[in-house]
Amino acid sequence: MDRTRIKICGITREEDLAAAIAAGADALGFVFYKPSPRCVTLQEAANLMAGMPAFVTKVGLFVNESPEAVRAAIENLPLDLLQFHGDEDAAYCCRFGKPWIKAARVKPGLDLLEYASAFAGAPGVSGLLLDADVAGFGGGGKTFDWSLIPRSLPLPVILSGGLHPGNVAEAVRVVRPWAVDVSSGVEAARGIKDARKITEFIAGVQHADAGSSL
Repeated sequence: MDRTRIKICGITREEDLAAAIAAGADALGFVFYKPSPRCVTLQEAANLMAGMPAFVTKVGLFVNESPEAVRAAIENLPLDLLQFHGDEDAAYCCRFGKPWIKAARVKPGLDLLEYASAFAGAPGVSGLLLDADVAGFGGGGKTFDWSLIPRSLPLPVILSGGLHPGNVAEAVRVVRPWAVDVSSGVEAARGIKDARKITEFIAGVQHADAGSSL
C-alpha cells in the first residue's frame, strides 16, 4: 500500500509536539520566519527537539533568510531537512549541505513544470511543496485549485495550502502526493495546535491511503 507521509508544521509547544508524534506524524516543522505567529527562536526549537524520538524528521522552515542565519540554525539544531518557502533559487538552497525542499506558491499562470525543473537535479533537493499563494508565505489556511498540478512533476510532491481534517482525504485521493503538510488546519488558535484536529487529520490521510489500496 502506498502511504502518504505527513508533516505537521509550525510547532511551538511541547504538548503540540507530543500530540503530533503520538498521532503518527512523520515530520514536524519549526518556523524561523520572524513575521510568523508560529516563529520560534533557536533556543525554543532546541528545547522542543530535545525530546523528539528517532525517525521523526525535524524540518527547519526559512523565508528569504540570510545564509548566516540558516547556518546558525544548522550548527545549533539537529535539523534533518531544510524547507525554503520564499524566493530562493536552487544555488541558494544547495549551499548548506543538507537535504532540502522548495515551496511553490501556486496560482494561475505559474508553470509548475518549469518551476520544478529549475530545482530538479540540484544537490540535496528532496521535494516540491505546493502551497497556496497567500500573504505571509504560508499558514493562511487557503486552498488552491488542485487541477493546476501537472500529472507528472520531476520532484516528489508535498501538498499544502488550506488542508484540514475535513478535506485532506479528498486531497490525497485527488492529488496522490508523496506527502501532505498542515499548519493552520490543525490549530485551535494561531500557533497553538489542537490535538484532536491533529489526530483527525492523520486519520483522514490514512483512510484515503487505505481506500486507494482496495
